[in-house]
Amino acid sequence: MGLKGINTLFAKAKTVFFSLQNLPFSVDNKWKLLAMMCVFFGSGFGAPFFIVRHQLLKK
Repeated sequence: MGLKGINTLFAKAKTVFFSLQNLPFSVDNKWKLLAMMCVFFGSGFGAPFFIVRHQLLKK
């Protein structure tokens, strides 16, 4: 594969991987996107702590 083939491969990859049209959420409002990302990652990060807390408080 020559240099032209590699450039074509990267050009196709940009259109496929960086297309924002087929995402399951909107990226138009950056503050709403930030809030939704904080909720999504925060719930995944906080879940083990709440589970341990629940187990420790169980009688």
